[in-house]
Amino acid sequence: MQLIIVESPTKAKTLSRFLGSEFEVDSTRGHIKDLPKSILGVDIENDFKPDYVPVEKKKEVIASLKKKAKLAKIVYIATDPDREGEAIAGHVAEILSKSKLVRITFHEITKEAVKEAISRPGKVNENLVNAQISRRVLDRLVGYKISPLLWKKVRRGLSAGRVQSVAVRLIVERENEIKAFKTEEYWEVFAKFKDFTAGLINEKITNKVKADEILANLEKADYKVFDVKKREVKSNAYAPFTTSTMTQAGARIFGWSAKRTMNVAQRLYEEGLITYHRTDSMNLSIDAVNKARNFISKEYGQKYLPEKALVYKTKSKSAQEAHEAIRPTNIEQINEAVGLIPDEKKLYELIWKRFIACQMNPAIYSETTIDVEAKHKEGVHMLRASGQIMIFDGWRKLFMVDKEIIILPNLTIGESLVKEKVWSEQKFTLAPARFNEASLIKILEKLGIGRPSTYAPIISTIQIRSYVEKKEGKFFPTTIGFAVTEFLVKNFPIEMDFGFTAEMEENLDKIADGKIKWVELMKKFWKPFEKTLKSVEKNAERVKIETEKLGKACPDCKDGELVIRVGRFGKFISCSKFPDCKHTEKFLDKIGMKCPDCKEGDVIIKKSKKGNFFGCSKYPDCKFASWKKPIEEKS
Repeated sequence: MQLIIVESPTKAKTLSRFLGSEFEVDSTRGHIKDLPKSILGVDIENDFKPDYVPVEKKKEVIASLKKKAKLAKIVYIATDPDREGEAIAGHVAEILSKSKLVRITFHEITKEAVKEAISRPGKVNENLVNAQISRRVLDRLVGYKISPLLWKKVRRGLSAGRVQSVAVRLIVERENEIKAFKTEEYWEVFAKFKDFTAGLINEKITNKVKADEILANLEKADYKVFDVKKREVKSNAYAPFTTSTMTQAGARIFGWSAKRTMNVAQRLYEEGLITYHRTDSMNLSIDAVNKARNFISKEYGQKYLPEKALVYKTKSKSAQEAHEAIRPTNIEQINEAVGLIPDEKKLYELIWKRFIACQMNPAIYSETTIDVEAKHKEGVHMLRASGQIMIFDGWRKLFMVDKEIIILPNLTIGESLVKEKVWSEQKFTLAPARFNEASLIKILEKLGIGRPSTYAPIISTIQIRSYVEKKEGKFFPTTIGFAVTEFLVKNFPIEMDFGFTAEMEENLDKIADGKIKWVELMKKFWKPFEKTLKSVEKNAERVKIETEKLGKACPDCKDGELVIRVGRFGKFISCSKFPDCKHTEKFLDKIGMKCPDCKEGDVIIKKSKKGNFFGCSKYPDCKFASWKKPIEEKS
């Protein structure tokens, strides 16, 4: 018997479907060793040696794997092809300590890929293991050393994270930008002609007086075509998915959290339907590209097929060239992916379309720009109209977008025009947009903060810890988020610096590549960090968490005012006189409309493991619940 060990029961089941009877496949069911939760678990004085201990719930799993390994001719460790998978592989190798034990990796769970991996076994990659150890030790040092200071200087029960705290800083700083933003008035002016509308260009209008002055001039002006430009514009297909772009698309198209997208992708990967979903590489195998090109030629025709295969350059410096972008393992399976639940079907079809589209010809548009001259006694105003129509759909055949088509008339330079009406519209400059999941992942990737395996956990953790909350898809920092960020930025400016965090990620990549030693990185980090810890312990001032006042007297003590506080389990209402008055109430996050079912309760935002949903304040008497925001009925 030959034993293959993976980390997931689903992955084991998929492998068992196409491997022969001489193979037995079993799983670790995740990590079998981890750092202890109750103590630091890192021996700083002994070269930062981590004290990995068997996970309590995995003792039976470990015993079973040991028993099977003794009976096996050879043991293949086939955990995921990334740092975390390599760390699990390292722990399996330690526990089994068998001479005939080899490491195999594959980026898709197909018969061909697995057989190929078995034919070229290797060893556990110690550099990758060390990179994962470094990440865990760094995160443990930061979390376990800063968190007690937060308890003393801000509030009990708080915690810090090496990367999560920096992500919260981004959201807090964006909120501060929005608060500091001063909106400015501006005006736009338009003229309507027989077959099109043009807008004023090259002039800044900041008030109604100026807008009215221009309108008066335009009412008396003579109009003629000043310039006509026509050109063909090509719209190239998007690159194949990486983890970052897939989670951004999941948020933008489906409204999913990064965690939800990654969970669905995990299932698709383990079922053998897509390649490995934790990747920042845009590479595609030659075989996969050739199959896509044959499919395009057969299904859509030669005009959709580029002369040469399209190659996408990986933007991330850390991307491993051996890895591929996320793609379907079998492109013929688009109509055969039966048995998928709705979420899986949605994401699979999106990945399939994105992959096929990335090898198709560009969409081509005909773009026309008309400049109109408006001459009057005081001078000249210029107006412009632009229109675009699609003349070849190309890759857009798979991703059609409903766009307003503006078709402009055929006009010649110097041709006179008759205006039908002119008008102005008041506008105001907009503050910077709050981050949503897609834009937050995009900026994290741009800054080099985090890696494919960490985006979803970062976003999930900062919400679980109540440092930020999500309202209608946008992130808002909580009062705790503001307070913790203020304390950390003031007292740990280096560790909270975006550039420093990105540099640490680059160093972890260098450890994975064998370019630097992990212990040396820990020593370099620890010395100044330890000095800062001692200084903060001694000198840092307390930071007060601001409370949101509700303008109502406390019903118990009558002296205090009801305020909103944020605890370990989210928002709640209490008395401003706490701890002298212990009054508390449940916080109901109302959206300002009555329940569409019972008509008596208020619609409130409630939390669940799958995300926020809308419910009734009268629950359990009223069972109204909806993932979508209800529409208020007009009387």
